[in-house]
Amino acid sequence: MTTLPRPTMFLLPQAGWKEHVRMPKLKLGPIVAKLDTGARSAALHADEIHVSGRRVTFVIIDEGRRRTYKAPLVGQKRIKSSNGISEMRAVIRATLEVGKSVFKAEITLTDRTDMDVPMLLGRNTLKGRFLVNPARTFLLDRKTRQP
Repeated sequence: MTTLPRPTMFLLPQAGWKEHVRMPKLKLGPIVAKLDTGARSAALHADEIHVSGRRVTFVIIDEGRRRTYKAPLVGQKRIKSSNGISEMRAVIRATLEVGKSVFKAEITLTDRTDMDVPMLLGRNTLKGRFLVNPARTFLLDRKTRQP
């Protein structure tokens, strides 16, 4: 007896567990991001994060260049990392490009020096946009797109 593939209810693009992300308004990217359905929120590696009133200033080193960014502060969230340590993080709202999808997302700023990739997209960011294939990477990248 042969089994037919089970039809999916959702017609969402399939993404790999790692994808390239661009942030066009910040002129940032492509950045390698981990698509992590176990994480709740999105996080971006930043240095020298300073909150002043309703604005946040932060530094990102992109392609060897040190760039300072300023963005409106959406708020601050207490986030418990995978190692169990809780920290207060600044939250910004940014436009993300992942493959052909363009959308706004809330992103926390934190030091991700010890992580494999500089950005993490959690389930609140992914929900309703992608199905994540944990066995593949860079499925949405135009340059390496597979048929």
